[in-house]
Amino acid sequence: MTRCDWAGNDPLMISYHDGEWGVPVHDDRKLFEFLVLEGAQAGLSWRTVLRKREQYRRAFRGFDPERVARFGGKEVERLLADPGIIRNRAKVESAVANARLFLEVREEMGSFDAYLWRFTGGRPIVNRFRKMSELPSQSRESVAMSGDLRARGFRFVGPTICYAFMQAVGMVNDHLVDCFRHAPVRKIFHRPAS
Repeated sequence: MTRCDWAGNDPLMISYHDGEWGVPVHDDRKLFEFLVLEGAQAGLSWRTVLRKREQYRRAFRGFDPERVARFGGKEVERLLADPGIIRNRAKVESAVANARLFLEVREEMGSFDAYLWRFTGGRPIVNRFRKMSELPSQSRESVAMSGDLRARGFRFVGPTICYAFMQAVGMVNDHLVDCFRHAPVRKIFHRPAS
């Protein structure tokens, strides 16, 4: 069985690659989870974040944006003392601030899902790369998404982070064409909630 090289032989990475990466996500809570995790990854490996994912889920109250948006100084300090997550003050504070902005976008657009998927016209972008070296670090769509998120006040949402986010939540299918997941993921399409 051929899979994308980045999964390596780490069981956690293989499981993530085989079951989640590139699969379209339309659940707001799951989208918030990936927004936080991709921001936490900045400057680190995805493997590092993935190993801390379960503790992130506990620490960030199941990635419930309403609960995270209410975090104050005491909760931020609790998070910064938690060795199970990435204890970077800027990343933790941005996750809390982004939760508040997430709720504003959801209120304005009906759902965060509807807001995000408009950057790809409501459908996944299916790429047909043959080598990992062909995968871009950003795209026209991730630049547009980043610009709009930043204009709204979001942090840790640069074009490269947004592109990784788009890959993670299936807005982009970047499985290599010879990867066993490329074709099945390409066939998955769930219309975003309105």
